[in-house]
Amino acid sequence: MQSETKTHSTSSVQACQNCKNDFTIEPDDFVFYEKMKVPAPTFCPECRIIRRMTWRNERTLYHRKCDATGKNIITMFAPEQPVVVYERDYWWSDSWDQLASGQDYDFSKPFFQQFRELFEKAPLSNLANTNIVNSDYSNHSLNLKNCYLFYAGMRCEDMLYSTGAMDCKNSIDLYNVGNLIQCYDDTLCGDLNRVSFSYDSDESVNCAFLHACKNMMDSLGCINLRNKSNCIFNQQYTKEEYAKERAKYDFGSYKNLEGFKKKFVEFKKQYPRRHGFIHKCANTIGDNIINCKNIYMGFDIFGDAQDSKYVIHGAEFNNIYDGYGIGATHSNSYEIVDTGDNATLNRFAVFTHSCLDTHYTYACKNSQNLFGCVGLRSKRYCILNKQYTKEEYETLVPKIINHMNEMPYIDAKGRVYKYGEFFPTELSPFAYNETIAQEYYSKTKEDVLESGFRWREPETKNYNITLKPQDLPDHIKDVTDDILNQVIACEHEGKCNHQCMGAFKIIASELAFYRAMNLALPRLCSNCRHYARLAQRTPFKLWDRNCAKCGKEIKTSYAPERLEIIYCESCYNNEVA
Repeated sequence: MQSETKTHSTSSVQACQNCKNDFTIEPDDFVFYEKMKVPAPTFCPECRIIRRMTWRNERTLYHRKCDATGKNIITMFAPEQPVVVYERDYWWSDSWDQLASGQDYDFSKPFFQQFRELFEKAPLSNLANTNIVNSDYSNHSLNLKNCYLFYAGMRCEDMLYSTGAMDCKNSIDLYNVGNLIQCYDDTLCGDLNRVSFSYDSDESVNCAFLHACKNMMDSLGCINLRNKSNCIFNQQYTKEEYAKERAKYDFGSYKNLEGFKKKFVEFKKQYPRRHGFIHKCANTIGDNIINCKNIYMGFDIFGDAQDSKYVIHGAEFNNIYDGYGIGATHSNSYEIVDTGDNATLNRFAVFTHSCLDTHYTYACKNSQNLFGCVGLRSKRYCILNKQYTKEEYETLVPKIINHMNEMPYIDAKGRVYKYGEFFPTELSPFAYNETIAQEYYSKTKEDVLESGFRWREPETKNYNITLKPQDLPDHIKDVTDDILNQVIACEHEGKCNHQCMGAFKIIASELAFYRAMNLALPRLCSNCRHYARLAQRTPFKLWDRNCAKCGKEIKTSYAPERLEIIYCESCYNNEVA
């Protein structure tokens, strides 16, 4: 394998064995694969992203019983899935034997078949959380307090219905934000206080409906402004004029709020968008990246990352290819999901933290030298959860890799999985529409089944709907405390492709927030509101376009058929900064 990759001094064009489209492997890519001692991929970058995402369920939660204690627990594993699930505190305890599930390697069966057999008997933690307080309905999160329906975030307190939030407090309906206080319905923003309905805006106070703005105060409905205050629709007012004009827009009224949203959409169309947000970076291509260097096809990277490719949602890492949810001091790893935290040399890992030199692991912690292991903590030299000596491990691993190549796993659609391929989607414990793959690469049930993946029919929930959305009071001032007793139908009625809950309730802290902020009650469930925020962002993909002003060639996440006016960085800064 090593001699094969060394021969590549030029780019190589390959056909993806999944979508059949061509993709290019560059000489530097082969150098990385050689260093990691893995073969070049046979799936294209986008198909690899989707395959990894099918192993991460963030938002679909269920009730089932702990297989150890019998307690009712909240978990990301559907009740019918044939897996062993423990409540988190018990899983972290020494009350059970991690190696009891271990099995001998069987050279008569493909590796991935054996891995799935192990997966069904090795105990799993009910949720992917660490250090949470009063935040049971949260997942893939770290250091939370008083959070509800909160996902993929860290160091947050008093938060509701948010995803990807870091260092935030007392806010609702946020997506991929950092350092927000008392904010509502913001996307890809940072360092805000009392700011609502905003996108790609930073360092602002007491504003609403900002787009690509920075250092704003007391402003409404603005785009591409810097260091301003008392502005409405980009028009400057005096402090007194602003107060008078701002009073005309009462967002406590749902009718007024929806009318303003439509007006702001039309207003934004006349202004340019920057090709992407790449701030304080060197030699970097992607979108929404800060303080990085030598990053290619990176998205939502929040600092201190370098020399990496095809990476999404992370910080503090280097020399990583193909990762989602990565970092916290992490290096030299490949094809990973929710993996890192003082880690290195992780190959094909899901929810694996603080591990060294691993291959094909799921939910392993503080371990080294693992191959095909599930749910191990503080272990070394294990294969399929069975303990070996160092010498035995180092002798057996090359034999297993050779066996994976000679007897690969072949899925229902004929896709071949030798050593070097990530876990097959058809072996994931999650159906496609339970995972983040459905959020970022949405498919219909028919498309999912045609692709050879699983689709889980939403549970029939016989909610006793007590209030239809059209019957909600228009203004928050007219909402009584009795709303806390109502089951409200979601406007989408479960007919969308957004993991719709069908109905929702308003909880006490939420109602207090809407009243304090003078915000109308929502008419959609929290999942459908999340998808509305997702729709604002551009995809994890780049296209070749030309700057609408100077004609310069640019790479942008705005597809060519989109109608927005797209500028290169130089033209955008000249006009906006």
